[in-house]
Formats: sequence, structure tokens, C-alpha cells
Amino acid sequence: MARLIKFPVASAFNNIKTHSNKSPQRFLHNSRTLKLTSRTHNPPHHRSPPLTASFFPLSASSRMAALAIGAIILVGASIVKATKKSRNAELRNTESALTRSTSTTTTLVGNTQDIKMAEKQIPKNADDVISIRNVTESGNVVTLSVPFLRFGSIPIGGRATIVRLTSGALAVFSPVDLTPKVEAKLAEMGGNVKYLIAPDIEHHIFLSKWANAYPQAILIGPEGLPEKREKMTEDYIGHEPFGVVFKASTKAETTISEEFDLDFSYEFVDAHATKELAFLYKPEKVLIEADLIFNLPAIEQYENVLPADKPKPGVLARFFMRVQSTEGEAKGMKRLIWHAISRGNRTGFNESIARINAWDFDTIVPCHGETIKGNGKEVFQKVFDWHINGKK
Repeated sequence: MARLIKFPVASAFNNIKTHSNKSPQRFLHNSRTLKLTSRTHNPPHHRSPPLTASFFPLSASSRMAALAIGAIILVGASIVKATKKSRNAELRNTESALTRSTSTTTTLVGNTQDIKMAEKQIPKNADDVISIRNVTESGNVVTLSVPFLRFGSIPIGGRATIVRLTSGALAVFSPVDLTPKVEAKLAEMGGNVKYLIAPDIEHHIFLSKWANAYPQAILIGPEGLPEKREKMTEDYIGHEPFGVVFKASTKAETTISEEFDLDFSYEFVDAHATKELAFLYKPEKVLIEADLIFNLPAIEQYENVLPADKPKPGVLARFFMRVQSTEGEAKGMKRLIWHAISRGNRTGFNESIARINAWDFDTIVPCHGETIKGNGKEVFQKVFDWHINGKK
């Protein structure tokens, strides 16, 4: 069934110069709106589940979409103001395109009447396009990078991370589809999959498939996720019990296991809209996170896709990708996080960021976009500068 999400377009642009310092919620009250439609898809039993809920299911994030996109528009105004000549022209082009779209029902997923959402989001030949890389020379940190289209149109990519603990056990963060190539890599790393981690309430859709293949594994996730999965009726979502659930009220006392805690520090960013879990693999200074930081464009995640099959982002998709980039001063991302993502509980958010900032890391592995190697700490401090200092 189609689901509608409304957010302002033309009137937001009309007001954006004079109200750039006000809350993005201002833009939620305009009468002219752009409608986003999506379709849910229940695949047959013999097919791999769609990636829809694994990374950004509309069912979980629809209430945040209007606020986030409003913030992106707000961020866009600031970027335009900073570099007036070139960016003003681009903003006018974006405004023109979006204004025209208000006269019809426009979607970020393309023509949903002809193309099913799930078929656009994940490739049919997953094993052919997956990119498997060693992040560290030891081979103890491995990424599984795959194509993924947010809203079926924005190529943000998806990524799972496998870590081999000192004990030899394997921890898998944000599992992607369990394909033959993935199974072969797991076997190469020892095959003892003991921890399956959903690092927020979105990256969980393949947990059941992995749990069935590795029944000894402990499921780990944030509060709200077990309840969310209980309510889901898709046949690829099981009701496997979670061994560890992070809660805001008890996160300081929460532990996972002796062998896991020997190698990892972790922080539950409960003030984040999607309840983020961040992990530091201490032996090799690697920060593993889901949606705390994006690093678009997603180059590695599309490197094995044929040129003819690679997505061609539209104006709004390219705008989103630029905002979710750590390049330059990363002002777009900084403003999005400050004005939208952390605004509900900025004090709690800042406290979590301070704890992560105290960790010793030089590599960041995000779920969406490029892995940041060598200068990960500097990038983190740049993106979260306002939160670390407690002021904009």
C-alpha cells in the first residue's frame, strides 16, 4: 500500500533566505507540498528479503523524513550563502525543478507504478556486485559493501563489517544479505560467528537469515528494535530473542561479554533519532557505526556495478549526497545533525559524542559511503565540532 510523506518545497525556498536560522519545523506548515510514495514488497519465501527495512525503512523513519528533508533544504541555503555565485545558480535550478514537481505527484523512487521499490533498492545479482575488502592489514576487519538506493533513487550504498576478535570469534555489524561469497569469507576467517549486531533500529532486516545460519550467535541491538520486529509481519523477519539490548536508562552498566569487551568499547547514542550504537575496535583503532556519519558518494559500494546499471541521481538526490559528505568543511552535514538529528535531546547527544571523541581511532567504517582511513578522528571532530564544544 502506498504511504505518503509530505514536505514543503516551493514555499520553503521562498522563505529560506530570511528564516535560515529558524527551526526546520517551520517548513512543515506550508501548504504546497511534495508527495513521496513508496511501496512495500513481500518477496516469495525462496527469495532474499528486500533491503528496505535494513537501512532506511519508511515505516520506521517516515516521521523524521519531513524534518530531515526540511533541514537539508535549510542546510542548502547556508551552503548557497557561503559560496554565492556558483551555489545560487544551483539552488535556483533545484528550486525550479522542485517547484515544477509540486503540480504532480512526484516521487524519489522514480515511477513506482512500473518499478517495484524492492527491485530498485537491491541488485538481483548480489554476489556479482558485492565488494569484500580488508580494512586492516591483519585481515581482522573486513567490510561487505553492496549497492543500496535510499528511497529507490539515492545511491548511498550499504555495508556490513566483520571483526575477528582476539578470541577468534566473529562479530558482524549491520549484516547484509548472506550470500555464498559472504559465507566463504566467513569460513576463511574461522567461521565462528558469535555476535550479530544491529547498530540501530534500521539495520536489522537480515538478522533472521544470519541467526538461522549461525544459531549460536548472540543478537545485539538498541531498545525499540525487538518491539519493532515483533510487530513486523514479513515472513523473513523472525522473532529471535536478543541477548543484549541497550537501553538509555542502563547503558552505562550494559556489557556484552568478557571476550567482546576485551576488544571493544561502545556507546549507545540514544539521543539519535535512529538509536545509534557506535563501536571502537581497540586493537586496530577502528570506529564502526551505522548512520552517525555518512561519507557520500558511495564509490566502493558501486564499484562492481556495470556502468550501464549504475544509478543516475536526479537533482534532489545529488543535493542530498552533497549534504551527506565529509568533504571540505562538511557544513551541510554539520547543520543537518545540529538542526534536525540532535535537536530533540542535544545535551544527551553531546554527551555521547564526547565519549566517542575520547576514544583512540584513526579509521571510521560507516554503513553509507566511503570508509575513512588514516584521518578518521580528524573527520569526526570536524563533523561534530559544535557538539564537542557545546555551541554552534
